[in-house]
Amino acid sequence: MAQIFGIDHKYFAVPAVALSVGISAYSVYRLYSQSARKCATRTPSNVYESEKLLGEYLVFHYGSPEQLIPYPFGPKDALDFPKRSSELCLKHYKAEDGIPSRALDVGCAVGRSSFELAREIQDVIGIDYSQSFVDAANRLKIDGQVPYSLVQEGDIVTPAVATVSKDINRNLVSFEQGDACNLRSSLGEFGIVLAANLICRLHHPKDFLSRLPKLLSKKGSILVITAPYTWLEEFTDKSLWLGGYIDQNGKAVTGFEGLQRELGSDFELVEDVNIPFFIRETARKNQWTVAHATVWRRK
Repeated sequence: MAQIFGIDHKYFAVPAVALSVGISAYSVYRLYSQSARKCATRTPSNVYESEKLLGEYLVFHYGSPEQLIPYPFGPKDALDFPKRSSELCLKHYKAEDGIPSRALDVGCAVGRSSFELAREIQDVIGIDYSQSFVDAANRLKIDGQVPYSLVQEGDIVTPAVATVSKDINRNLVSFEQGDACNLRSSLGEFGIVLAANLICRLHHPKDFLSRLPKLLSKKGSILVITAPYTWLEEFTDKSLWLGGYIDQNGKAVTGFEGLQRELGSDFELVEDVNIPFFIRETARKNQWTVAHATVWRRK
């Protein structure tokens, strides 16, 4: 047995097929082909199907503070980002006549926010582009827990278990694979839509935003978008960026301004706040990022 962070674990090696991939992408939408731009033709990228990345998202969503930051220092206020995102939704949601008790978590990854929304919402749908993430979320729904590998250093990993809180009714949540730019037409209407760290990883972000007025058709319904605004041509053709560019008049256009332009006719901005989050890659290499969270109410 070996002692790691004060907890006894047995070392074992990551399978050779697992990819060594950083977690610089904060959602599971990836641009594949620079020539093929249609939403319906996308297929999941291998980078999002790796065992290593799955483990990084499981610990990001369900890891304990000791697993994520095993030191007496560190940005511990940045933990539990998926839970804090769902709490921001519920803070503004009001169960009024005509507003559905339904929530849509787009880019749900391995499902923590979806489960947390079910504390107050009667029907929650989580959609993600990665089939492996959806499979893990569905296993969490069925079993309440999923084992995974926590990378310590190189091929050295320790076993861990992601667990859904027992006071959450998992039967209220369902998960499916899908593309945010081409959501199925039969989804229906919602009282809440959450898109956490998604918008700057979509190949056609305006296609997603244009669908929101129908998904949130009832006045008072809530939309929450969080984003670090890390615009990259790897994910989105530069001509389709919502922000992060200099326009033809020499003006710097931000992602926030792009959201206001696209959403302003149908939604009222009711709050914007900076929310830090912490992603663990290894025992000693991590990412600290600040997402801009904007809360919108349907007019």
